[in-house]
Amino acid sequence: MVLKHNNQLPNQHFRKDWQRRVKTWFDQPGRKKSRRIARVQKAARIAPRPVDGLLRPAVRCPTQRYNMRLRVGRGFTLDELKEAGIHRKVARTIGIAVDHRRRNKSQESLELNVQRLKAYKAKLIVFPRNPAKPKKGDSEAAEVATAVQYSGAILPVEQVAAAPEARAITADEKKVNAYQKLRYARSAARTLGAREKRARDKAEEEANKKK
Repeated sequence: MVLKHNNQLPNQHFRKDWQRRVKTWFDQPGRKKSRRIARVQKAARIAPRPVDGLLRPAVRCPTQRYNMRLRVGRGFTLDELKEAGIHRKVARTIGIAVDHRRRNKSQESLELNVQRLKAYKAKLIVFPRNPAKPKKGDSEAAEVATAVQYSGAILPVEQVAAAPEARAITADEKKVNAYQKLRYARSAARTLGAREKRARDKAEEEANKKK
């Protein structure tokens, strides 16, 4: 290697003490055990409430790329709770998450989550604070006695099939030329302004002739 000019000689540092900077993962089995113990302790602490926590709404993923997919959201809107007949202050006490910032942008999303709330409400068992003096809205003593802690996902979100069902093509559909139809539609959209102007001018000429 030929060096020119009065520059510093290359001196790469290849003798760093890299062993001290390596991250090890020897505590993985211990951490796994700690997480499992914490889950069991949490389940015992919140019993008889569901292990999964609060009921959450089904929402669409953001952006055009993923908006065909449903996922679990943060909380139900105030409109959804109103439609389901649940007060927003009562909702949190019976295991329903509330998000006052979210808005319903379509009737479909509103109806989907209202049905979700109604299904949850039908299966809900509300324990009385004082078993000797149950209040209005509390479950019956027989239901309370047989209740067990629910360990799975609360009403898991199911994807709605977007694709239409397969069927035979009808004779009328075979007669239609889709390409020609699209060409006519594009042409009509492109020449709309010119055609409207021509019709306006013709109407003005006829009006002038009558005068």
